[in-house]
Amino acid sequence: MPTYVGFLRAINLGATRKFPKAAITAAVEKAGFAEVETYINTGNVRFDTTMRSRARIEDALEEAFRADRGFEVPTIVFTREELREIAADAERFADGHEGRHYVSLLKKAPTAAQVAAIEKASSAEEVARVGGRAVHLLLGPNYHEARLTNAVVEKHLGVATNRNLTVIRALAGKWC
Repeated sequence: MPTYVGFLRAINLGATRKFPKAAITAAVEKAGFAEVETYINTGNVRFDTTMRSRARIEDALEEAFRADRGFEVPTIVFTREELREIAADAERFADGHEGRHYVSLLKKAPTAAQVAAIEKASSAEEVARVGGRAVHLLLGPNYHEARLTNAVVEKHLGVATNRNLTVIRALAGKWC
């Protein structure tokens, strides 16, 4: 049975959007997925399913999360191979960058025009590099002062969720 990794967007950010790991696991299992595992409390979940359509998997998870939590939880799903490629791209895109490295994971693949627009938003201090459904944000030392954020990525490319490179590497090592 194929294994997938899901990334939940905008959970555990405030008092009204709490979604603990145990509740995520229970909701995913209730939706019919198997071998469910979570990693840290930022909305990362690994599961097996016989479904082959990423869109159907995302829809099933989002429906299960809405039923469990009572609010929308956009979910972005990758195969293990795709996650491995994102982690490998990180090394290539960073190429000596010494600052912070975040990855915005996209729900939909960007068009060439969208890629050009987000990469054009780069500056000497902050750089966006797109690889498939991932945007690597190479930033300065303070993420909270960055201009090039996940909000900017979403403005240009649609629904995205953001993880730091440490989490991406950990998930690729653990689940791929």
